[in-house]
Amino acid sequence: MTTTTTDSEKLSFKEKTGYALGDTASNLFWMTFVFFGSIFYTDVFGLAPASMATLFFVTRILDTVFDPIVGMIADRTTTRWGKFRPYILWMVVPFGVCGTLAFITPPFGPSGKLIYAYITYGLIGLVYSAINLPYSALLGVISPSSVERTKTSSFRFVGAYSAGLVVNLCTMYLVSFFGGKNQQLGFAMTVGLYAFLGMVMWIVCFLTTKERVVPKASQSPFLRDLGDVVTNVPWLILFVLGIVTLSYVSIRNGCFAYYFKYYVGDQTVLGMQFTWKGMLGAFLVSGSLATLFGTSLVGPIAARIGKRQLYMIMMGLASVLTIAFFFLRPQDVIIMFVLQILANLIMGPTAALVYAMYADASDYSEWKTGRRSTGLVFAASSFAQKMGWTVGGAVTGYILAGFGYQAGVPQNADTLTGLKLLVSFIPAVGSVIATFLPLLYSLDDERMKVIEKELGERRAVAEAAPAQ
Repeated sequence: MTTTTTDSEKLSFKEKTGYALGDTASNLFWMTFVFFGSIFYTDVFGLAPASMATLFFVTRILDTVFDPIVGMIADRTTTRWGKFRPYILWMVVPFGVCGTLAFITPPFGPSGKLIYAYITYGLIGLVYSAINLPYSALLGVISPSSVERTKTSSFRFVGAYSAGLVVNLCTMYLVSFFGGKNQQLGFAMTVGLYAFLGMVMWIVCFLTTKERVVPKASQSPFLRDLGDVVTNVPWLILFVLGIVTLSYVSIRNGCFAYYFKYYVGDQTVLGMQFTWKGMLGAFLVSGSLATLFGTSLVGPIAARIGKRQLYMIMMGLASVLTIAFFFLRPQDVIIMFVLQILANLIMGPTAALVYAMYADASDYSEWKTGRRSTGLVFAASSFAQKMGWTVGGAVTGYILAGFGYQAGVPQNADTLTGLKLLVSFIPAVGSVIATFLPLLYSLDDERMKVIEKELGERRAVAEAAPAQ
């Protein structure tokens, strides 16, 4: 294990920004799926809610199996660009092409469209793993400093939520601009534009970042590496935390389009008439801005009170604000916006904290075993993300079907109750679990200082030792 002496300096603003652009690129697709994926497949593509739920469940379960394979391969990769950066370069074109194909509606019958959906949705999941998992693992080797990684993680999620802001602000407008009344064409053209922008950002990310913690390519058996990870208790806790948190995000954010279209409808607010589409766009943008602002502050606050403690406080408050949505009437639009801004301001930055903790778990694994499997450790983040997305998407589809949802028609009282539950109590199950689970997480900031110091000493000894 080696670390160059000059690379222990603080990371530059340019490199942190370049790294952040990778998640901006990734989330141009990710946020489109989160906020508009469900309603695209039911109301535009034409799938029944239960078929959509099964599509999400089957393809994402298969996809999660791919994550540890990617992590294992990345840990055994050695190139002149490093271990993880080359995957950004290799996968950028497949990322753009497969993401666009997933939002194209083919002129097939019901069975043909369902098969097409399984193929294209499955492909983008695999490609997403192949580019995003090494990108995430790059955070673990971009600096040996836990403090610098936390700051870089904050930059990363400013980039991610900036993509969310673009998606929420522009998607429905661009769909109308490109397609007019033809939403199928509009979605295909809009996502094609996102794909092109994302590919450019991925290239910038590749060119501006560097790997500083340089472990030797793993020669140990995969099962031993896997054993190191699954006996890493902080990793296991983060794994479960990722599942419940992403379930919360997936269900809540994926249902707001239904909520505004069928429950809120067109409303008069402060004497002005607004369509549900206009309110939905403003609602999502307000949440993205709040998330962006909160994420920009998370680094200094975490440095004062600790990542774990800050995460628990934020998730607890977000749970209360989320549950409050159940009690709102369609005309309570202003209260909806207030709750949305507060919930996203508080909950949004938690993702940056979790990814910084994944990097700490990677250091802990090396400190404990003497071996570093950064790619496999970060496979947990992608695996948990996919599982949370799987649970969230399936729950949304099956609950919509269970409450009798039918696309494009006025919904009955039972269905409207289901929509209210999907933006309040049901996602709050995940956020409540996430509030208390970190009590079991042992890598607080003080312990990480000790681990970081001992690892630095070990690496210095290894670097000074004569070559064998």
